[in-house]
Amino acid sequence: MNAFIANYSLVAVFLFSFLSVCAQSGSQPKLLYGVAYYDEYMPYERLDKDIAMMKESGINVVRIAESTWGTVEPQDGVFDFSHIDRVLNAMHKAGIRVIVGTPTYAVPTWLVRKYPDVLAITPTGPNRYGQRQNMDITNLHYRFHAERIIRRIMEHVKDHPAIIGYQVDNETKAYNTAGPDVQKQFVEYSKAKFGSLDSLNKAFGLDYWSNRINSWDDFPSMVGSINGSQTAEFAKFQRKLVTDFLAWQTAIVNEYKRPGQFVTQNFDLEWRGYSFGIQPDVDHFAAAKPLDVAGIDIYHPTQDALTGIEIALGGDLARSMKVDGSNRGKNYLVLETEAQGFAQWLPYPGQLRLQAFSHLASGANMVSYWPWHSIHNAIETYWKGLLSHDFQPNPTFEEAKTIGKDFERLSPQLVNLKKTNQVAVLFSNEALMAFNAFRFGWYNRDTYNDILRPMYDALYRMNVGVDFVDPSSTNLQQYKLIVVPVLYAASDELLHRLNNYVKNGGHIVYTFKSGFADQNVKVRTQVQPAIIGEALGITYSQFTTPQNVTLKGDPYGVGAEHNKVKTWMELITPTTAKVMAYYDHPVWGKYAAVTQNTFGKGLATYIGCWTDDAITEKILADAVKKANLWGDAQSLAFPIVTRQGVNQQGKTIHYVFNYSAKPVSVTYPFANGRELLQDQSVLKSGKLDLEPWGIKIIEVN
Repeated sequence: MNAFIANYSLVAVFLFSFLSVCAQSGSQPKLLYGVAYYDEYMPYERLDKDIAMMKESGINVVRIAESTWGTVEPQDGVFDFSHIDRVLNAMHKAGIRVIVGTPTYAVPTWLVRKYPDVLAITPTGPNRYGQRQNMDITNLHYRFHAERIIRRIMEHVKDHPAIIGYQVDNETKAYNTAGPDVQKQFVEYSKAKFGSLDSLNKAFGLDYWSNRINSWDDFPSMVGSINGSQTAEFAKFQRKLVTDFLAWQTAIVNEYKRPGQFVTQNFDLEWRGYSFGIQPDVDHFAAAKPLDVAGIDIYHPTQDALTGIEIALGGDLARSMKVDGSNRGKNYLVLETEAQGFAQWLPYPGQLRLQAFSHLASGANMVSYWPWHSIHNAIETYWKGLLSHDFQPNPTFEEAKTIGKDFERLSPQLVNLKKTNQVAVLFSNEALMAFNAFRFGWYNRDTYNDILRPMYDALYRMNVGVDFVDPSSTNLQQYKLIVVPVLYAASDELLHRLNNYVKNGGHIVYTFKSGFADQNVKVRTQVQPAIIGEALGITYSQFTTPQNVTLKGDPYGVGAEHNKVKTWMELITPTTAKVMAYYDHPVWGKYAAVTQNTFGKGLATYIGCWTDDAITEKILADAVKKANLWGDAQSLAFPIVTRQGVNQQGKTIHYVFNYSAKPVSVTYPFANGRELLQDQSVLKSGKLDLEPWGIKIIEVN
C-alpha cells in the first residue's frame, strides 16, 4: 500500500509539473474541442443530457460564467455560485475540462441603479442599461465591484480540479468611453507624455483654428476635436485603457490560479457582419502581454462564400500576439467560432470539418463553438449554437461528432503545431486610426482594413504563410519579406528601422500613403515619401483621384477588366528606382505607378496607387519570387489551400484544403508522407483527390 501511495505521488508530481510546463510554454497535452455553455439560460433541467451529448460529440472542454454577474451576484454583496458549482461538478465527473470567465463585461441591474455613473458617457451621450459592454471600464464604482466579483468567484472555484484556465473579461474594448472623468485621465496622460503644453501644441499643430491650449485647466473635451492628431492620441489613450484593464484583471486572477492553469482573453476583430480585419479599439500585442495564451473569436461567411480567409487572418494574428523564445508565434485558442450561427452561416455538409481543421492549420490548439445550445429569447435568439432550439441532434451536430473523434485520435500529431513563416504583414493601430481620420478625402468611406485585406487575401490565395508584426516587434530581421499596407503615421525610428531592414537584405512592399505623417499624425515636411524614400528611390509631391486611368501596356497581364487604377494615385518620379508600371493617361502618363529599388542588399517595392486585386496579387507574387520564397506550396492556389507546420514529434504536417463545392484532383507537391485522416501513404508528385470542401492532412515521413 505504501509503495502504491509513493508511486501515485510520483505520478501526481510528474503530471503537475508537466501541466505547469505546458501552461508556461503555451503548449497543451492534447487538442481542446469545446463549446460555450450557459446552464443559467436553459429553459428546463437538462445538464446531464447535455453532458451525455457532449461526450458523444467529443467535446472535452466548456467555457462558462463570462456573462453571469447578475446571476452570481443578484444583489449587492449577495452571492450565489450554484450555477457555477453544478456545472463544474458535473463536468468534472464526466471528465470534461472547464475555462471560467470573469463576468465583468455585462453589469447587473443593481449596480447601475446604485451607481448610474458606471455607464459610460460616449460622444453620443450617456449609455442606457440593457446592452452589454455599456460601462466605463475606468469608473471607480465599477472597478470596486468588478474586483470584488472576480475575487469572490476565484476564492470559490480556485481549487476545483475541473478548471484548466481562466478568461479575463470578454471581447474587451474601451467602448468609446469619453466622459468627464475619462477626459481628466487623458489630461494627466498628456502631461506625462508631453511634459509641457508647448510640446503638445507643437506636436498636434493646435494653433490651427485657435485650438491652442494655453492652460491645462482649459484642456477641452476630445469629443468635439477636429484635430486628427488629437483624436488619434485620444484613441491611443483609450486603447491603453484596455491594455491596463486586462493587465489589472490578469494580475488578480494570477493571485489565485494554480500552476498548470492559464489565463487568456477572447479578443475579437473589426466587425462587418463577420470578423473582418484589425480591431481599431485594441492594441492586441500590448494587451496580450500579461496573458499566458492568446484567445480569439472568429466568425466568417460560409456556404458559397466560404473561403477560409477570415479563419487564417484571425489565426495568424492571434498566433503572432505572443512569441516564444525564438520570436516565433505561439499556439492560441479559438474561444468562439460558429457552428450554425446566423441563418446565412448554416454550413454545407463538410464545411464544419473544413473550418475546424483550418483553425488547427494556423496553429490553434482549441476550437470552441459559441454556444452549445441555441438561446430561446433575447437579442441572440437567432444566432444558433451547435444544437438548435429543440436540443435534438442535427446534421451540424452529427458532423461535429466526427471532428471530436478525429481531434481525439490525432491530437499527438496535430497539437502544438509550430509555424515558421518567412513573410510578415506589418500592421499599425496608429496608422489605422490616422488613415481612417483622413481616408482618401472627406467623402470617401474606405478604411485601413479595406487596403490591408486585399494584400493579406492575395498572399493567402497564393498559399504564402504569413505572420503579423507591429511597430513594437523586434523580430523583423527574421522575415525575408514584409508587406506594409498604408503605414500613414509612423515614427522616424520605425521608418529608419524599416530602411535598415531593406539595407540588410530584406524585401519590403509598401502601399501608397505610407510614411506620410509622423507618430503624431503631423504630415512630414520633406518631399514624400520622406524617410522611406531613401530605400524606395522615389519622390512625389502631388496625388489625385484617378479618372479613367489604367496601367500603361497592361504590364501585369490582367486584361482590360482588371487593369484599372481606383480611388487614389500618387504622381511618382523615380530617382534610383526601376519603374515597373506607368500610368496610362494623357496627362499623368509620365508618372510612375509601381516601382522597385535595390537598396543595400535588399529590394523595396512601392505601389503608388490603389490597384485592382488582380494586379495586387501579381505585384505580391513578384515580391515573393524575388525574395526566393516561391516554392512547392505555390504550385497550388485557391481554392486549394495548403498550410504547414512542424508537430511536437518534429515532423512536418501539410494541410491541404479544397475550398470549393467541386471535387478536385491535385498533384501533391511535398515529400512522401502519410495522410492521417484515412491512414494512407502519399507520394510526392502523386495524385491527391479532394471531395467538395475536403481535407487531407499529411505527416511527412
